[in-house]
Amino acid sequence: MWFYEKEATKKGYREIAGIDEAGRGPLAGPVVSSAVILPTSFCEPAVIDSKKLTSQKRIHLYDIIYAKAVSIGIGIVDPVEIDRINILQASLLSMNMAVDNLDPRPDCLLIDGTFRISSDLPQKPIPKGDALSISIAAASIIAKVTRDRLMERYHDYFPQFDFPKHKGYPTKAHKQAIRRFGCCPIHRRSFKGVKEYF
Repeated sequence: MWFYEKEATKKGYREIAGIDEAGRGPLAGPVVSSAVILPTSFCEPAVIDSKKLTSQKRIHLYDIIYAKAVSIGIGIVDPVEIDRINILQASLLSMNMAVDNLDPRPDCLLIDGTFRISSDLPQKPIPKGDALSISIAAASIIAKVTRDRLMERYHDYFPQFDFPKHKGYPTKAHKQAIRRFGCCPIHRRSFKGVKEYF
């Protein structure tokens, strides 16, 4: 999991940030990205792709990463902007915001996926990077837990949708709730499964 970080270190980079997002597929809520710079001393074998972890394990690792990381940046793009610029551009924008929120500033970026972000920093997109890079895996955990907690808070305002259960993803129960209650302000109006009910 340290291969890409070690390769970057060999090239002279010191502050290497892993970047990932959570929330491209849901019908509701923001897309959230995280950028994480880990110290070279970081040793936590349980840090892997967040999708392979239970919710409880992610929360446990979230606390460990926050305690030990050199820096963590978060970027959040809301549903209105997602509808305006599309989910891919919103995801890249949130990644850029996460990088901008890092202190110290990174000198190299490892990005989950195949796309580069709008930054003059050296960057390497890595397909399935959350399974291949420790920094990206850490970012995937931070992004996922951060977004899940936001969706749980939205439950206070829109309890009829039961966001804590599905986090806005297009589950059968969520789609049934949209058909029954219509849509709320955090639904993505441009998405199939939502736009039909406005």
